[in-house]
Amino acid sequence: MPRLTIATVAAEHPMGAQVYEAEIAHRADAALAAVDGEGWQARRLTVRSFRAATPGNRRLPMGWVTTTSPAARRELGRLLYAGDTVSHRTNLELPPSPRADVVTLHDVVAWKFPDESAPVAAARDELRRAAAVICVSHFSAAEAVELLGIEAPHVVHNGVDSRFFDPSSAHPEVLHRLGVDGAYVLVTGGASARKNLEGLAVAWQEVSRARPDLTLVLSGPEHPRRTALFADVPSARLVGRVNGSLLPSLVAGSSALVVPSHYEGFGLPALEGMAAGVPVVAARTSSLPEVVGDGGLLVDPTPRGLSGGILVAVSGESEVLAMARRGRRRAEAFTWEESARRHAEVWSAVARSCA
Repeated sequence: MPRLTIATVAAEHPMGAQVYEAEIAHRADAALAAVDGEGWQARRLTVRSFRAATPGNRRLPMGWVTTTSPAARRELGRLLYAGDTVSHRTNLELPPSPRADVVTLHDVVAWKFPDESAPVAAARDELRRAAAVICVSHFSAAEAVELLGIEAPHVVHNGVDSRFFDPSSAHPEVLHRLGVDGAYVLVTGGASARKNLEGLAVAWQEVSRARPDLTLVLSGPEHPRRTALFADVPSARLVGRVNGSLLPSLVAGSSALVVPSHYEGFGLPALEGMAAGVPVVAARTSSLPEVVGDGGLLVDPTPRGLSGGILVAVSGESEVLAMARRGRRRAEAFTWEESARRHAEVWSAVARSCA
């Protein structure tokens, strides 16, 4: 029986990449059965460091793994993936498999942005040698070709959790406990420089003057940059990480969802907002036009562009409501089932080519 291993790294603060890992691993068996017909055994390895308290089923000295020689990483891969027909790494920190090595490359931010985690020294060469590289957008694939020299990466879009389609809005009592009363605009995700929270903070000053009834709600892991930027911004609420079961309702209750980023490999929050049927304002940069299409308002990632886009999105005008309806229809095409099926096609092709 052929065996697939999906190898991931445990994360203290799960974000979009961890959503992807869980969704694809959960559907791997069914997707392989539908695509290949041959019985496969799929397993998930969740690697954590020796000292980490995060959930996982393998422990490795991750500091050593990411800095050791390419030869040592290959030898570790022989042990970690022994018995695999195909090994799929979703994190570049993990060592490569000696054969049938499939890698997910969400983006190239490690090579482009100094405030992100530095790239694993061996990653570029390992990606070039991989049996297949999967990118989550055409934009990311083009970046991988241009910057890293990867040949013919496979493009497989992310999906969106079905819970984001038509959820109930968050109850006012729940919002009150978060410090939110009345209408609000929502931003979710991280706080690295590429997320452009600086531009949003300036933009919100203008929005708040025009619409003092609105609250800006920022959800994401605590980060000193976010805290400092919005400490004195009027009507801004930092609500921290929101429980996964609450997030769809928080999205659905927003007057608009904003993705102001300079750079995204995919942009899952935009898709979640579109699925929930709320107006989405997204920067006209990187992968976001590819994901949003005509289902959201694409703007320049400048304070003026963001503030203007937000004010249009919350206007309630018929054109905005029609845009939100288009966004919901567009989001229906991004399913995790289709994403898993496309992954299974890659796994099956790699298995045949490496046989």
